[in-house]
Amino acid sequence: MSTPEGKYAWTATVGEKGQIVIPKQARELFGIKPGDTLLLLGDEKRGIAIPNKESFADLFTNAFEDKKAGDK
Repeated sequence: MSTPEGKYAWTATVGEKGQIVIPKQARELFGIKPGDTLLLLGDEKRGIAIPNKESFADLFTNAFEDKKAGDK
């Protein structure tokens, strides 16, 4: 089975303390380093997602951006 370009799948095992180890290839690909904070998004029907850093950085920038009167 071939995978679409830019698409990946990995597995991780949950330890006794609920911790998972992110596979090395995934950490390297997404620049995840020790001490980084990750945002986990959950949906009971669709599962858990871990967006890349840029995604939530942009979200927070937009959320806390100063708006002029009349802007939505």
